[in-house]
Order: sequence, then C-alpha cells, then structure tokens
Amino acid sequence: MARIPDAFIDDLLARTDIVEVVNARVPLKRQGKEYAARCPFHDERSASFTVAPTKQFYHCFGCGAHGTAISFVMNYDRLEFLDAVDELAKRVGMEIPRDAQQRDADPDTRDIYSALDAAASFFRQQLAASDKARAYVEGRGIAASIVEHYAIGYAPDGFSALRDALGTDPRRMQLLERGGMFSKNDRGNVYDKFRDRLMFPIHDRRGRVIAFGGRVIDPEDSPKYLNSPETPLFHKGRELYGLWQAKQANPKLDRLIVVEGYMDVVALAQFGVSQAVATLGTATTPDHAELLFRNAPDVYFCFDGDRAGRAAAWKALESVLPRMKDGRQGYFLFLPDGEDPDSIVRKEGVDGFDARLRDATPLSEFFYSSLSSDVNLSSLDGKARLAERCKPLLAQIPDGAFGDLMQQRLTELTGVGARASAPQTHVPTQRAHRATASSGQKPSLVRSAILHLLHQPAFALDLQPPYRFAALRQPGIELLSELILLVRERPDVSTGSLLEHFADREEAAALQKLAGQALPGDDASLRTSFVDAINLLEKQVLLQRLEELQQQQRDSGLDDADKQELRELLQARLRP
Repeated sequence: MARIPDAFIDDLLARTDIVEVVNARVPLKRQGKEYAARCPFHDERSASFTVAPTKQFYHCFGCGAHGTAISFVMNYDRLEFLDAVDELAKRVGMEIPRDAQQRDADPDTRDIYSALDAAASFFRQQLAASDKARAYVEGRGIAASIVEHYAIGYAPDGFSALRDALGTDPRRMQLLERGGMFSKNDRGNVYDKFRDRLMFPIHDRRGRVIAFGGRVIDPEDSPKYLNSPETPLFHKGRELYGLWQAKQANPKLDRLIVVEGYMDVVALAQFGVSQAVATLGTATTPDHAELLFRNAPDVYFCFDGDRAGRAAAWKALESVLPRMKDGRQGYFLFLPDGEDPDSIVRKEGVDGFDARLRDATPLSEFFYSSLSSDVNLSSLDGKARLAERCKPLLAQIPDGAFGDLMQQRLTELTGVGARASAPQTHVPTQRAHRATASSGQKPSLVRSAILHLLHQPAFALDLQPPYRFAALRQPGIELLSELILLVRERPDVSTGSLLEHFADREEAAALQKLAGQALPGDDASLRTSFVDAINLLEKQVLLQRLEELQQQQRDSGLDDADKQELRELLQARLRP
C-alpha cells in the first residue's frame, strides 16, 4: 500500500475536530482551553485524559496514551491506520487518494479475498452435508451458534473436492492457488491442500477471510493442525485466530487470552470466555505482542505446564517485554499435565477458568523466577550472575513506572542496578536521553526548542535560513532541523500533523510525550523563549568551531586563513 501523502493527512486533521471525535465516544468536560475526561484506555477515578483542540492532540497523564484523532480512532475503535483515516475522511467529505488504496484496490488482491470467501462458503456447506463431520462437531460439544460465529466448515476427503467445486475456471484456479488452497506434487499435479479436516477460517482485522486452519477428524491422521502457507494476504507471524470474533463479541476488550489451538478458542467461547485468541502454529512474535496490546491492556498467555510450555512462555515474554508500556499487564497461566483450556473449561466451568486466570503468574514474577531458577541468590556470585542476565532484558522495557519497578526488584534481589535518580522525560533520541538523564540537569536548549516548536509549529516561520545551529554536533539537532524544515514546507501544519509525520519513526514516542507536556506562558513569551534558544544554539556553533581551531593549533598548527578565523572567533566571543 502506498503511503498516504502528508498533505492529505494535514488537510484531514485540519478539517477534523478532535473534540467531536473523542466526545462521540467519551464524554468530555471543558477545563479552560482544553477538555478532560476519565481515560478510556485505562481504569481511573479522576479525569487525567485531556484533549487540546488547538494542537489537535490528546494526552493522558495517567497511562501516557497520546496522539491525534487518527490514533485515537485506531486505539478506541481498534482499527488499522488506513481504516481509521478512511473513517475520519468520510466524516468530513474527503476521499483517500487512489494510490494510497492501491493494495485494497488491486484486482488480483481483491479477487483472492473473493476466492477465499467462496472457499469458506464451500466448507460450511460441506459441514452441513457431512454426517461424519457433524458427528465430530457434536461429539466435541460445539454448539451451532459457535459454529456459525466462527464460520467453521469441513474440507471433504479426496484430492479435488474444492478444485472441482470452485476451480473449473483457470482464473479462479490461479487465485485459489495464490491463496494457499492447493498443493502440488513432484509431477506438477495440483490437489486440494485441506482434506478431511474441520476448517477454521482466519480473518483479518476487517473481517475478511485470509487463510484457513484445518484440524484432523481422524486421530490417526497427521499433522493434527495444518495452516495455510504464507500468501500475499497471510503472514502467520502477524495474525491471531479469533481476534476478529473477540472484537465483535466485546465492545471493549479488557483482556485477551492467548491459547495454543483453534479448538481451545472455540471451546472457551462456548462457555462465555469470548476473549481467547490463538497463534497460528508459531511462537508468539513481536508483531503478535503489539497486536495483542493494541487491542487489550491485559494479556494472559495460557500454556501447558511442562518444559515445552514454559519455553513457549519465555519466548512470549521476550516478545512482550519491549512493549510493556505503563498501563499494560502480562500474565502467564500454566495448566496441569494433560489438560488444555478446552478440557479445563469443560471440567471446571467458566468460573473455574476465571479463578485460574486470577491466580495467573504476573509477567514480573515469571521473569525473575525463570532467570533465577538455577542461581544461588545467597552468594555474591549468584547475585552478579542474575544481574548480568537481567540487564539486557530490562533495558528493552520502555521508560516508565513498570521499567523502574522491574529495576527496583532487581536491586532488591541483588543489590545491583540502583538508579541515581528518577528518570527525566527523555530527549527524542536515545543518545540525547543519556546526555540529559543526570540528576538536576536543566533541560537542554535543543529539547527546549523542540518542545516550543511542538506546541507552536508556526514559531519556525520566524527563523530565516541558513540555520547555522544545524552544524552543532549535539543530540537532537538533526531532529530540530527536520522539524523546522517541515514547518517551512507546510506552514499550516498542526502539532497533530507533525506527530503523524513521525508516527513510524524512533523519535515518535518521545515527541508525543513532549507534546503532552504543559508549557505555561502566552504566545509572545513562548515565541521569545524559542527564538532565544535558537540564538543560544547558534552561539554554541561559534564555540564549537573555536574549540576545533584551538585543538588543531595544538595538534598541527594553523595556516594563515585558520589563524585569521580564530582571531575573529575570539573577538566575537567577547562581544555581548
């Protein structure tokens, strides 16, 4: 899919009233120039969620959620970026540029969706017509309503049932093959990939069928589960079975429960646990982790309690750890030997399963118990070993209270890793964060200039090129320069549009935090502060060049031109 032009996003956000968008979903109350509400993204008693109409930006001082009207609709309505943009565009009578919809509008891609939908319909018809398949479904205790909700079907035995029903046309055959519905033997003969299996269609975030999972009916057959191969529509490391149905059943998802198989998802749903999803024959990936937390604040990973189950749990933890922003919680539920969610919920009912979830192991506890299982914490050597194991993993946790508390726990266990001070809000690069994290240090000039520019982008228009400060070798200078050039190119750009421009960049989170900070003062005083910061940065360019020449003089001497420049710089430094 082509990138939506910045000009379109700017225009969309300029026409969109973020107050109206948020208020339609969360009742807002006016507080001075801004609006406030209890945050919809975490539980709280007092209103710490604010919407700033002049910036077209929202921010929660409780959980740190922040963004534009686009990100709000994405997070609240659980939509993908293009879908959120499309929804907002329709509200204001705009149409997404055609080239930005290229992937969805591509005839081949669209026709693959249609072919897979036809395959899903065929499998449902075959389930209704097969005594064997219906008997299996009834024997597993799957209710008709669940069969309907998850669109479960049956792939008949034989090598050409689907091909004969849908593939008589060469074009349709090609589409089904691209959708992963056929296999090919060494002789080049094409045959149905799924045969004599209960079929579970896998849906994308928009409810379209993109792949299938098939479970054997005859216990002698193998493999037990068979998934569609990777296709233009399906990447198993990015998709979760049952997520579409979970979102349909829950207007607001408070939790998601990750289980290992399709039948576990279906069985839990039948007993009223409608928040279960399953990975698709793969370990939990970073994309899975992001998708899970984008849709629910609490995620429970449900695994067997054996060695393999704990290994899978650890892989899940490694994917989740870098995404543990404040407000998110991870848990691990390990089941008794020989049990799975399907058997547990049938034996103990939904109350019993919920009780197990309440007793699930928090991520923090699983983290430290796993890493210290073979460590003697009564010895200095053991404490040092645990600290070395933990440090690289803890460094992956985003800045915030959770990361601080995890570090504090390491200190309690080992005495290692105490922080000298509470962390400051960091400058929008990792290097800049390290440069300004020392206790009591005043915010850097670069950070101050970026902060003012985020609050009032038009301040950049007061500056005239050339921008001499850009020559400074300091963290954040490149970002400041880029922001100023962006505003020069797009004079009417808002805070929200600037943030959208950096949405996929490393600096995005830090910029959003800065944009959410209060900046007291009227426009005139803020403008003066911004210009003063730029002027001071330009003076630092002079000092930087002066130090270079002086070092060169000490090392190898100066030619006549450099000596003249040095004299001029020394005189300039003396001037007020």
